[in-house]
Amino acid sequence: MNNQTIQTFNVIGISVRTINENGQSAKDIESLWGKFWGENIQKQIPNKINDDIYAVYTDYETDVNGPYTTVIGLAVNSLENIPEGFVGITIKKAVYQKFVSKGKMPEAIFNTWVEIWQNKNLNRAYKADFTVHGKKYYDGDNAEVETFLSVKE
Repeated sequence: MNNQTIQTFNVIGISVRTINENGQSAKDIESLWGKFWGENIQKQIPNKINDDIYAVYTDYETDVNGPYTTVIGLAVNSLENIPEGFVGITIKKAVYQKFVSKGKMPEAIFNTWVEIWQNKNLNRAYKADFTVHGKKYYDGDNAEVETFLSVKE
């Protein structure tokens, strides 16, 4: 297992409340990404640490079957000055299992999530899970995205 402790950090971005049932999350999250790119959201986020894009899955009502919130944004050094229509969240220090999606996006990320959903041996904590879309995200068919899944210690 590739478990690691990640320290507390903050993200400012845009969000949607969704559920995996009947493919609803795929529609909602695709729409959120469309807004992120279409409205140039990353340029509007203050206090950003770098240009890595975070997709955070949090506020789980229960588990993979219940409602949760998705936030797409950037890591920031402060939650002061959150623009109107945006949200600021704190991801608390926790233990995470790391997965790496490689290949054409967003298919590679989707395949990683299918693998996660089907793996009954993961000891998921359902705190905050997130993907990091760094520089390698833009490498076409060789793109890479890291997914961090909160797990119980």
